Amino acid sequence: MPVAVRISGSSTSNRAEAASRRAASNSASEGLQKMGYNVAIVGATGNVGREMLTILEELNFPVDTMHAIASRKSKGMDVAWGDKTIKCQDIEAFDFSTVDIVLMSAGGDVSRAWSEKIGKLGPVVIDNSSAFRKDPDVPLIVPEVNPDAVKLVSRKNIVANPNCSTAQLVVALKPLHDAAKIKRCVVATYQSVSGAGKEGMDELWTQTKAIYGLGDARPKKFPKQIAFNVIPYIGSFNEDGYTDEEAKMWDETHKMLDPDIKLTVTCVRVPVFVGHSEAVTVEFDRPISPDEARAILREAPGILVVDKQEHDGYITPVDAAGEHAVYVSRIRKDHTVENGLVFWVVSDNLRKGAALNAVQIAQLLDETGTIKPKSGYRTLTV
Repeated sequence: MPVAVRISGSSTSNRAEAASRRAASNSASEGLQKMGYNVAIVGATGNVGREMLTILEELNFPVDTMHAIASRKSKGMDVAWGDKTIKCQDIEAFDFSTVDIVLMSAGGDVSRAWSEKIGKLGPVVIDNSSAFRKDPDVPLIVPEVNPDAVKLVSRKNIVANPNCSTAQLVVALKPLHDAAKIKRCVVATYQSVSGAGKEGMDELWTQTKAIYGLGDARPKKFPKQIAFNVIPYIGSFNEDGYTDEEAKMWDETHKMLDPDIKLTVTCVRVPVFVGHSEAVTVEFDRPISPDEARAILREAPGILVVDKQEHDGYITPVDAAGEHAVYVSRIRKDHTVENGLVFWVVSDNLRKGAALNAVQIAQLLDETGTIKPKSGYRTLTV
């Protein structure tokens, strides 16, 4: 069964059950309690790295010691952890054998250079880049969708985090696919500039100011102006005319959900700071009404349905920013096919699309006993 996720500060029944099991285990251990994990975040100064630090605290993940790791140029920089700050350490000098979990968010090149070496030292690496997503020996996991893939972690001690747009898509598709098998899916994404990192956010901000102030709005990070514009191109072109961002979405959906789903995608960059949106059209192998779909999605982990036929009865990226949920709105029948639905999916790409999903994977590793803290157990004083 999918593990539960925490949405907007509340926990679901599965999370409570997991906590109850841990409490029972501690009680049975005659006063022994598992200590927290030693955690390292590689790329701690970036957008996603900082979100990882925040979400680990929000979800009360058991951390004994936190290490912020960055490139040599960021060594000594301060990042916030709880009510204090910690200094970034140089990745070249850090001893990864001293930690249990490494959250890797420094890009594909860094991950390819370091993840396998770190995994061989013992820690489990949760990698946010695309470096290992297609590796058959590395599980690609969204805990609400394919938690059983955690059993493959021991092959390389690496878990891959999916593409930001794929993560929210499969959370929405999974419960519907379980109820009425999906035959075909057509997706158009509306991806915020934060998906391109801090440089992307800075470019939207500076271009917007430049246009209003008659300044220099020439593109640097993006191939064309992003302010007051949309760009139907993310990543790089493949020989078939699709981009590698679009290919990631069907490759990852096939690996995590079902290789038989026919999926086509158009990825578009839009002038929004945070929050990815998707217009999704799905064809099923049996009839499924909008009301049935709403009922299914309302019971699914990690999803909030906001779908009223009113002028504001739907979710936008601004509404989703800073939240944990995958939101589904505008659920309606597709009249062009026999068994079709159309709906709108929105989520914070820095959270469920990256940092939150990585922390949920860490929770899954903990709750399934796939990892145990190096510090072992401590005696409780009652």
